[in-house]
Amino acid sequence: MAIQGALEPREIFATCPHDCPDSCAMVATVEDGRVTGVRGRRDHPFTRGALCVKVKNYQDRVHSPDRVLYPQRRVGAKGEGRFERITWTEALAAIHDRFRAVIDEFGAEAILPCSYIGQQGFVHGLNSGDAFFNRLGATIMERTLCASAANSASVMTTGVSAGVDPLSFVHSRYIVIWGCNTISTHMHQWPMIAEARRAGAKVVVVDPIRSRTAAKADWHVRIRPGTDAALALGMMNVIIAEDLIDADYVTDHTVGFDELKERAAEYPPDRVAAITALSADDVRRLAREYATTQPSVIRVGVAVERHRNGGQTVRALVSLPALVGAWRHVGGGVLQSAARSLPSRGDRISRPDFIRPGTRVVNQIEMGSVLTGDLDPPIKALFVYNCNPAVTVPDQQAVVRGLERDDLFTVVSEQFQTDTADYADILLPASTQLEQFELVYSWGQFFLGISEPAIAPLGESVPNAEMFRRLAATFGFNEPYFRRSDEEIARDAIDWDHPALEGIDMKRLRREGYARLNVGDPDTRLPHARGDFPTPSGKCEFLSSRALEGNLVLPRLRQGYEEDQPAGAVDPLPNYVPAETDDPRYPLALISPKSHAFLNSSYGNLATQKKAAGDPFVLMHPDDARMRNIGDGDRVGIFNDLARIEVSARVSDETAEGVVVVPMGYWRKSDGVGLGVNALNPAALTDIGQGPALTDTRVEVAVLG
Repeated sequence: MAIQGALEPREIFATCPHDCPDSCAMVATVEDGRVTGVRGRRDHPFTRGALCVKVKNYQDRVHSPDRVLYPQRRVGAKGEGRFERITWTEALAAIHDRFRAVIDEFGAEAILPCSYIGQQGFVHGLNSGDAFFNRLGATIMERTLCASAANSASVMTTGVSAGVDPLSFVHSRYIVIWGCNTISTHMHQWPMIAEARRAGAKVVVVDPIRSRTAAKADWHVRIRPGTDAALALGMMNVIIAEDLIDADYVTDHTVGFDELKERAAEYPPDRVAAITALSADDVRRLAREYATTQPSVIRVGVAVERHRNGGQTVRALVSLPALVGAWRHVGGGVLQSAARSLPSRGDRISRPDFIRPGTRVVNQIEMGSVLTGDLDPPIKALFVYNCNPAVTVPDQQAVVRGLERDDLFTVVSEQFQTDTADYADILLPASTQLEQFELVYSWGQFFLGISEPAIAPLGESVPNAEMFRRLAATFGFNEPYFRRSDEEIARDAIDWDHPALEGIDMKRLRREGYARLNVGDPDTRLPHARGDFPTPSGKCEFLSSRALEGNLVLPRLRQGYEEDQPAGAVDPLPNYVPAETDDPRYPLALISPKSHAFLNSSYGNLATQKKAAGDPFVLMHPDDARMRNIGDGDRVGIFNDLARIEVSARVSDETAEGVVVVPMGYWRKSDGVGLGVNALNPAALTDIGQGPALTDTRVEVAVLG
């Protein structure tokens, strides 16, 4: 709502829409029907008035002359990006007729929805189209590009626990940021870390790259990519061997210690040093400091899950706090996903009851092979919203080959004409966050936010919920579900009677803009001081009962259901399994982190963010560059069996020897290269949760003649 007492220009409460742990509370200023500026809300206890480079000029995104504002139909070849304007009636009729023709000839599973979190919220976000496509009978797409391995693995160990309150970090005395560039991707957590440091805390960053965050740490532990589980097990080895465990906590609140002790015995510091490229002394030092400096806390970043052993890596990391009794202390434990504090009701959005038994499921990471492979039935229609798979999905060239198919009818709903939109047959206009109502959750803090429409949708753009209402009506879906308003969807999405929401309702959110969940005072909160882990045993499970029984939480939970696996299919103990990287043709490990200025591929087309990000580049260690006669600024080719991309070299010891870094998010057409880093990343899956094994990618680099 508008801030009470405000005169023109009006100020409207909003919440950042992006897939970021911070979910910033914002205020939009409106004059004469136009958004003239945005700012952060200084009164928000977590985001504290700061906005990142991605959204601090969000009004420019809303009013960009490049916005898609009207339905359009392709008039050129696929990929040319030439369209003509049509009406919504014509667009809906074209989608209906083509979808019906596909269903009549091949069945509904020949239709594939493709979405992700281009907008994060209950109403228009990840699951906003699930019910429509489930009702249609379309193939289900597993959306596991981010956090699926980590979420599945941590639930196996500590249950559906939200972990440490990020505001409680001010009480921590040993902070390990593991695989997370906090300053670039979780910037509002840093002030709590800085406050803890002023009070005497030590900040340790485990990362192969000297990121912005690692550069500010007290100790940068530069680990070899993909070996984090070995380091965690090596820490356990030292902690157990030197009797640094909290014996009472282990006895009372964990299961499987004896088995974990045997596993950890396999990872003495000397062996771990050889695996991780650290020294044995550093392994011992990290273990001792972590165990003896309480409260200690681990912030688990997304990066640690992104290799074939990613799930077991997260299992090892989230086991460490119970081993040393860190949970006994305010600010002690682990934070992986705060979203578990919110009692959401995903089935009310996704409607898994609409799914026909036996409906086919494919994984988004494997989209290239799905669109180009020999499926029965083949994918003949694709509907893309909230994502840009031509940039963000691995095996990029296969994805694009699929999008190029003349027999693939593709619909894209977008705010801008992305690389994916260039291949659309029908292009639909999507509204931005400041043109729609939304209820926004967070996976990095304990606040629920609301976003009010500051202006009416520009042109003929519509929010996702309205788009699916129109599609449902076009297809004759008469269930009341498909006629709900945006606010009704928001009300259905959460269990408002849950204790975490006591005193919080839609009226309060509309009045105040945000509310903190009732999860305890961050200055006293102790979620697991007495155990109380939401696992089958009620304890931290070093030895996972879910793995032993084959009852794993898999990514299909996003659709509202689980799937059993054969007992023993997943090791019930944390383990380290090295990636197969012995091909001498490709000796360099490739890391493709998020850009500081982009949110995945969002903002990859906007001038302010492109200027902040700079041109595409590869970061190389001086020794690696010298061996290849590559100088700083040289144009180089990076290649493997999948592809070859061309960028400029940045020679710096910010990265470790043997590791090259190419940030992800640059658009194929806007950077002038034609291929992005995901052309080099294969569609490989993690051990648990079916996430993307991006960190296992190997390449070679050569200077261009």
